[in-house]
Amino acid sequence: MIKIQHDFIYIIHLLISILIVVPVAIIYGFQPDLKFDIHLQTIDEHNFFKAIMGLYLGFSFLWLLGIFKSNYLKIALITNIVFMLGLGFGRLISIFIDGAPSFAYIYGTMAELLIGIYGIWVLRKLF
Repeated sequence: MIKIQHDFIYIIHLLISILIVVPVAIIYGFQPDLKFDIHLQTIDEHNFFKAIMGLYLGFSFLWLLGIFKSNYLKIALITNIVFMLGLGFGRLISIFIDGAPSFAYIYGTMAELLIGIYGIWVLRKLF
């Protein structure tokens, strides 16, 4: 088990990711129009967003394992990096092609890229 107090700097981004991704997953899955300009019309759209919710929750569970079980830390870091940088770069592509989204998405893009880069730094430090 990772020594939480001493190694907090190496897992803080996993904890931050969980605290952000889990609520967003629930919102995407059950009420995306609550915080975002997303209005689902068909059962297929609802199904798609529930699948995204499941994906977000699954990754969050893996990151939680990485925080409390050291043998899961490396895979938690790698998946967090891929998850965050994948979202961040996808949003950057959208910004350049589609235009600027709402402030929440611009802020999210910056946060995802920062968390992904921080994850790379942690991975290089630890392994």
